[in-house]
Amino acid sequence: ADLSRLLVKPLVTEKASILQSESKYVFAVSTEANKINLKRAIKAIYKVDPLSVNIISVKGKKVRQGKQRGYTKNWRKAIITLKPGQTIQVYEGL
Repeated sequence: ADLSRLLVKPLVTEKASILQSESKYVFAVSTEANKINLKRAIKAIYKVDPLSVNIISVKGKKVRQGKQRGYTKNWRKAIITLKPGQTIQVYEGL
């Protein structure tokens, strides 16, 4: 599998910026991604060594446009913990 396709985008939120001070970075990731592949992808792309990877599945929300009802997509996010002192430049590729 192409490792760069596992990471969809970095999530830039209030909570994510608070976690950055603890060397934790949050990414939206592919639904097929697993912890082992994500660890490899982070190592390859950002040249840093992740200590741990936590994955959260986020359920899609109910939405409507006029009479049409539906759901947004289910998606996953990963919180990547790095060794103290290591950083990822998140704002580069946005």
